[in-house]
Amino acid sequence: MDILLLERLVPEALAWLEARHSVECRPELAGDPVALRQVVYNAQAVVLPRKVVVTREFLDFAPLLKAVARMHVGTDNTDLEACRERKVRVIQATTANVRANAEYLVAALLLLYRRGIASSLNGDRHADIRLGRELNGSVVGIFGLAPTAHALAVILNALGAKLIGYDPAVHHTAPIWSSLQIQPVSLQDLMAGADAVSVQVLYASRYQGFINDKMLAHCKPGQVWVGISRSHLFDADALARALTDGRIEACMLDGAESGFASKGTPLHELDNLLLTPRLGSHTRESRVRASWYVAHRVHETLTTPRRNALDQLASAPMELDATGGRPTPQFIIR
Repeated sequence: MDILLLERLVPEALAWLEARHSVECRPELAGDPVALRQVVYNAQAVVLPRKVVVTREFLDFAPLLKAVARMHVGTDNTDLEACRERKVRVIQATTANVRANAEYLVAALLLLYRRGIASSLNGDRHADIRLGRELNGSVVGIFGLAPTAHALAVILNALGAKLIGYDPAVHHTAPIWSSLQIQPVSLQDLMAGADAVSVQVLYASRYQGFINDKMLAHCKPGQVWVGISRSHLFDADALARALTDGRIEACMLDGAESGFASKGTPLHELDNLLLTPRLGSHTRESRVRASWYVAHRVHETLTTPRRNALDQLASAPMELDATGGRPTPQFIIR
């Protein structure tokens, strides 16, 4: 067996791989660590879902492994240092979900601006008519310039929204702001001036609890918030207070971590906090892009001599690669 799939590719990409390699599809192994260890021993590449964590112990059971591939973004479930030491390449479909996540954020903004729609979707045909708002002419705060923000800015500009933005890792003089038609502002000015805030910060551990009481004290009353960043970015108690006292009218977040608003937490009973289970990246189109990206990169890893692959780095687009701490060429599906 060359490739072990614990997450299914679209049929066309799977057929393409099967024509070139020995492929085994075993999605049921994602919930059976013992059986997975037995099977992964003979695999040269694996395609894993989020819940399967790659540790040093996992790699000990996979001596032939050359590549770990995922169709999502995020490395908190992968020991990158251990992969570097074992010369195992980490492949992620980094650009496949950008458009899907951007459209999710737009949809979330529209639903929060026109909350009467949600009542009808829930089956209440006689709900009270609520006065909504329009994105056209609204001020939207872009909090974080992750790749999703680039696609989001194009859509919101086309809808007539005025965009202001802040990113803790991007200087206000960086040319990216003007190219995206976003006015860079201080964090306090973003909070005070935005009618809505979209959160797509590239999360790092140093940003845990970044959205706290001090930051939310400057909210323009009645703001709505949407986000796809990890919920660790929020101080849950501070968010609950802002949702309760009217600083934030409603908040819709995608893919919050377990326990973020569980029973017994201050967020649990708030009906103006809406959580979705990582729906943003789940579209047919993003699945196709991610599947082909992973298929091509796994094939490249298994067929390209290591030295020749490294020689090609200087002239190719870049993506995360755990091998030797160096980036690797990126195959982009448009």
